[in-house]
Amino acid sequence: MNRVVITGMAALTPIGNDWKTVATNLKAQNSGIKRMEEWASYNGLNNQVAAPVDFSRPKHYSRKQIRGMGRVAMLGTYATELALIDAGLLNDPCLKSGQTGVAYGSSSGSFDGLVDFTSMLLSKDRGSLNATSYIRMMGHTCPVNIGLHFGINGRIIPTSSACTSGSQGIGYAYEAIKYGIQSVMVAGGSDELSPSQAAVFDTLFAASTRNDEPEKTPRPFDRDRDGLVIGEGSGTFILEERSRALERNAHIYAEIVGFGTNSGGVHVTQPDKESMQLAMRLSLQDAGVDVSEIAYISAHGTATDKGDIAESQATEMVFGKRTPISSMKSYTGHTLGACGVIEAWTCVNMMNENWFHPTVNLDNIDPQCADLDYIQDDTREINGQYTMSNNFAFGGINTSLIFKRED
Repeated sequence: MNRVVITGMAALTPIGNDWKTVATNLKAQNSGIKRMEEWASYNGLNNQVAAPVDFSRPKHYSRKQIRGMGRVAMLGTYATELALIDAGLLNDPCLKSGQTGVAYGSSSGSFDGLVDFTSMLLSKDRGSLNATSYIRMMGHTCPVNIGLHFGINGRIIPTSSACTSGSQGIGYAYEAIKYGIQSVMVAGGSDELSPSQAAVFDTLFAASTRNDEPEKTPRPFDRDRDGLVIGEGSGTFILEERSRALERNAHIYAEIVGFGTNSGGVHVTQPDKESMQLAMRLSLQDAGVDVSEIAYISAHGTATDKGDIAESQATEMVFGKRTPISSMKSYTGHTLGACGVIEAWTCVNMMNENWFHPTVNLDNIDPQCADLDYIQDDTREINGQYTMSNNFAFGGINTSLIFKRED
């Protein structure tokens, strides 16, 4: 089995588009949640808070280059460019060697493409469509656009699995290298902000309506939470077979040593603690490490009642009460297809700097949640060799990743 390491990373988030800015905001407990004044025009939409990213089309991207990209694909493509630069592989011949692939996902394609088709159906006039409408809308728009933009011609693994899109992308990329199928993989996820996404959770009574206090929501694991907040963003990891990375003297951020994924097979939207805990155990088994060796857990932590309770109970089933845990979604909202990679990126960076962020707005732990070691109020110094990042999605899809600090 090949060993798999991370040699490049980048993320675009509601609290910053580089690690220095994100780390500063995490330490200061600055949230990226804002009131979306324009959403007030949607009749019946109760949720009017969200977490946008400060991002627009990069000036060096020509109109020809982006004609098949909606915002979701552009976010993913630019994060990938930054990660390839970080890894020293932008324009490297390996990208066109057949030995580099892409495992990347989003919860959906861009909504502007969907609007084109919806307009046709409602007006019975094809005039709203153009040659790129479907390319922007399709579920695998991110990996396809990334492959086209950088000329990557290895295997494409689309991971459109809602909230586990990014973490499945990392996991499947890790397996592609581990089992000798590819030498290098671009991995991650992306999602763009849309009121239609907020409406999904609003109809399920799972979206926060704390519209006048955006800085006080979401509140993962807190007794007074009132639902999740939608965000947007993207993130990319460049993964390589370890001996290849060492041979070219690449900087190694961490090694991926464990990946577990499964499906609950119980309910399309209701979380299942039994399958959640099994995903964690599968990851630990893959890594060959004991629960006592995990120094920190990055929680999915959406701030929904059933989600928080099930996740915390599943975590206790595996780890007991000893392992520190916190949720980044308290700062960024739920970035959907991007959350798995953004949270993993944060987890790896914090592991390398020996500190971990608290869950902001966690003032009173919900007594229905398990009695875990929740990081509250301030950052915590922790020096550990292994960290775990967990995500859980609609459809009962669960993922768990384990990272090891490079020796």
